[in-house]
Amino acid sequence: MKKLLFIITLAFISCEQKTTPEDKIEEVTSLNLNLDDQADNMTAFVKIRGSLTDNEEVIFYANGKIYGFVNGERDKPLMGFQMYNIGKTIKTGENSYDLLTNEVLLYTDLKTGEVLEKFANPYTEETVDVLHVWNSPVNQKFAMESKYGEWGVNHTRYGEDLICMNADVFLAYPSPLSVKEYPDNSQSDLYEAAELFQFFFSEKELNDPTKNSTDCSISWTRIGPWLPWLKMGQRPGNMVYQGAGYKLMETDYDSMPAILREYVMANKPEYRHAPTEFSRPNETSWTYFKKNNPVE
Repeated sequence: MKKLLFIITLAFISCEQKTTPEDKIEEVTSLNLNLDDQADNMTAFVKIRGSLTDNEEVIFYANGKIYGFVNGERDKPLMGFQMYNIGKTIKTGENSYDLLTNEVLLYTDLKTGEVLEKFANPYTEETVDVLHVWNSPVNQKFAMESKYGEWGVNHTRYGEDLICMNADVFLAYPSPLSVKEYPDNSQSDLYEAAELFQFFFSEKELNDPTKNSTDCSISWTRIGPWLPWLKMGQRPGNMVYQGAGYKLMETDYDSMPAILREYVMANKPEYRHAPTEFSRPNETSWTYFKKNNPVE
């Protein structure tokens, strides 16, 4: 009888040793995030857009081209751009985060790649002063419900491991630059634009519990009115931005192109990091232009 009990006990221990470790490994090797679930969708987007570690700074670098688009005319390549957004996420509650960022975009010459300080406008044949993008802050709140509706970032699977989360933002609000006050710089009293963001990443890396921030590549398209400093008045048409880039950590700042980071450090070194606290309102190219060109 004792021998039988010994054999049964040995078999039980052997079985336990074979199955329990595997079960434990399975539990810790994947977060198994379901992007159709609101809470999981937010967790995923925080890992993509920022980090689950409070105050850990991440950078989104991108470059591309800007075109003039006028109905009935051939499009005009106008200039290039070099840009980055540096930010951090801070958990403020259950399924809620603050995203704090600063944003830089430098307009560049299409032929030389150098930073533009003057621009020969092909539409007006006037040479104008360039005002680069220095937006601080550009902050957001992530919440399950807001005035824009319930949380949920669209996502699409490509192949076995690639996922794209996309945020299509369509804007329409009273322009900070009224036509009456800024007849040479304002196309309309209504600011209308589309900002189309795509974030491409590995599902396996997203679900890796040892990583609080997920690598990704990005695509960005912007369709908007003429920039105020172009002095286009109410001329019909739009500007189309098309760019692509990738995410990197703040510690990799120096891996970005020297032309971008050296210009920032020489002119506005405070854009080397994200804001230290959440604030509103956000800065835009239009509000920044107004601050630099007040109506007397």
